[in-house]
Amino acid sequence: MATLIDQAFFARLHALNEKFAASVPATLARLEALRAQFDPAAADAALVKELHQSLHTIAGSAATFGFRVFGAQARQLEQRLRVLMAFELIAPKDWNDWLVALDEYIVWARQDPKAATYPGQPG
Repeated sequence: MATLIDQAFFARLHALNEKFAASVPATLARLEALRAQFDPAAADAALVKELHQSLHTIAGSAATFGFRVFGAQARQLEQRLRVLMAFELIAPKDWNDWLVALDEYIVWARQDPKAATYPGQPG
């Protein structure tokens, strides 16, 4: 028996893929804006929470829409941030190390968020 293909489903999925792809520049701009406000010497808890939520959202939806590495790298940043959030006191150097990784992610994603590899990661 032949498998029936639900053309309407695939059309909706394609539209959602296009919508996600179109939202990536704004998502990266939001991450950049949050990052610009970040003071490693006095991290604002609300800002940290917003960064965490943004990365969590990217990580949760990117792979669904064909942005596997974009999502996987967001998940790594999110997990590193969650570890930092678990401590009461975080040294500015630790925040700076995380921010460097965030900056690298944003630069990479601006070039090609649908890339199949990430620098320094096995591809």
